[in-house]
Amino acid sequence: MDVHREFAQLAVVEDGIVRDEGKIGVTPEALRAWATELRPDDEVALEATGNSDAIATLLTPLVARVVVSNPSKTRAIAEAKVKTDKVDARILAQLLAADFLPPVWLPDDRTRSLRRQVMRRAHVVRQRTRIKNQVHAILARNLAPTPPVSDLFGKAGRHWLARQLLPADEQASVQALLRQLDFHAHELALVDKELAEEAVTDPVVARLMTIPGVDAIAGISIVAAVGDFSRFDDPDKLVAYVGLNPKVRQSGNSAPVHGRISKAGRAHVRGVLVEAAWSASRAPGPLRAFYQRIKARRGFQTAIVATARKMTVLAWHLVTKDEDYAFARPGLVTHKRRKLELAAGAPGRRGNHRIPGAAYNSKQRRDQENAIVEQAERAYEVLVAHWQPRKPTTVSASP
Repeated sequence: MDVHREFAQLAVVEDGIVRDEGKIGVTPEALRAWATELRPDDEVALEATGNSDAIATLLTPLVARVVVSNPSKTRAIAEAKVKTDKVDARILAQLLAADFLPPVWLPDDRTRSLRRQVMRRAHVVRQRTRIKNQVHAILARNLAPTPPVSDLFGKAGRHWLARQLLPADEQASVQALLRQLDFHAHELALVDKELAEEAVTDPVVARLMTIPGVDAIAGISIVAAVGDFSRFDDPDKLVAYVGLNPKVRQSGNSAPVHGRISKAGRAHVRGVLVEAAWSASRAPGPLRAFYQRIKARRGFQTAIVATARKMTVLAWHLVTKDEDYAFARPGLVTHKRRKLELAAGAPGRRGNHRIPGAAYNSKQRRDQENAIVEQAERAYEVLVAHWQPRKPTTVSASP
């Protein structure tokens, strides 16, 4: 099937013969009617598109197998000299018959729902950022002074904003933007609560939150993007899935050349991991020592991406081996857990009862935990102090 928004072009391979089957509408009724004409042992192939998940979900119970292929890896279609819907459908059918299609993983219903919620949150956050930038642009073009508060959109910031002498139309624009900002803040609170309700009972999120820099939102975003961690045989495959693996070029006897990261896969989770790496690079522990070591040799940008990659590998090991991070700070983890419970709607403190996470409010407790992880950080620094970069492996010519 070569799928489009309103129709799909069909081709069939039977007994080694390829034939065109015309077009069908991409509606539940049309797809079901077409599927009833297929045999239970038939297989269907289509490329990953915006509606491929829905089509695959609908067809899966009706045929032997549905394969959703990765368009970036279907080179026979991408490099075809003659590229039409009929040609694309024929190539897909032939590749499926030869079992040469590179499939993509089809997420379960919960993972699909989480992905939609996470992307909805990302959209709301982008809109809030856009609105804030518009307000700052209005101030800049009217020569307003730099705001004396750190949060221009908090209570004190809005009082300062209301006192600025702006043209009437600009003042009206600012008020309209603030109303939009309040609306998006409300929407963000709603989606955060929905995600918190999903995350609070998820053992994988709890495991990921033991890693420095990973809070509930980052944890549920990683779970939504990755789905089942066990489908990756090793951590390098997970690193490649999120696009944090370097591009490699090598030919003949020449040494391999490592370039920038591939940036393949889901861009949003890659951004989440990089943001988490920034937080981890400022927290005491081996991850900070790792970041500082790479930064000294390669600069902060390479170091933060390397730290994000290290955290991805760490996440794979923790989840697949059912272990918590060895250098986690218990008080901080409990504090993050309690914050998640409150976001999910758990009752707050009542009376004199101590609540989980309260110990983190003690400076003495925080200092004790920091001292332990700082010791681990120093141990890591000693361990790698005499490491030397590995030279590329050279391939000797055959005699």
